[in-house]
Amino acid sequence: MSEPLLEARKISKIFRKPVEFQALKDIDLTIYKSEFAAIIGESGSGKSTLLYILATLDTDYLGELYFNGERLTGRTRSQLAIFRNENLGFIFQFHYLLPEFTVMENVLMPALKLNAVSVKEMERNANHLLDRLNLSAQAHKRANQLSGGQQQRVAIARALINKPRLLVADEPTGNLDSKNSQIVMDIFKELVHQEGQSILVVTHDLHFAQKTDRIIRMRDGEIISTESTNPTVELTLT
Repeated sequence: MSEPLLEARKISKIFRKPVEFQALKDIDLTIYKSEFAAIIGESGSGKSTLLYILATLDTDYLGELYFNGERLTGRTRSQLAIFRNENLGFIFQFHYLLPEFTVMENVLMPALKLNAVSVKEMERNANHLLDRLNLSAQAHKRANQLSGGQQQRVAIARALINKPRLLVADEPTGNLDSKNSQIVMDIFKELVHQEGQSILVVTHDLHFAQKTDRIIRMRDGEIISTESTNPTVELTLT
């Protein structure tokens, strides 16, 4: 049975302005090691709000958050920034590449910030990622010279450069056509099933979500159901 990686316990979120509104209500959720999970729901269901808390980007919540058994709730912003750079990779609907920098420079930025290995090893890892994502020929082009699909693949390489334990993606195919969406899905599935990567995705695309290992459905700030879509994956669903 898979081991827990990320655990949310009784997570609630209340927005105070412009009027008081409870966006999340006592969320209990476990994301497992080597799991590919998708959170889905209509606009306003709380899925992105939950994702930002799970990714430690929002610390204004009630409840507790644990990662690999260690408590994250209560850590300082600087401690959480270090934690994210060491353990999480981020992919968003908008790739947020720096257009004036090359593909290689964009991919290397998180590694240079972490500074855990030599620059030579960083470059070797970046070249490996770009090669497997069919981007080697684009390595020295500026990011704004690439197509939308290529830019999103660069964002995936950047998210993976520090070898994160958990890859977090918020609508990663929201701006892509069906062909490039399928490419992103194929990359994710390869990472999970061949390398044991853990991936958590928020998406409005049910077709995309159905290709993950587990679908977590939200409505009105609550998890209303969770279902395995992969009968070969044994999980204790929380």
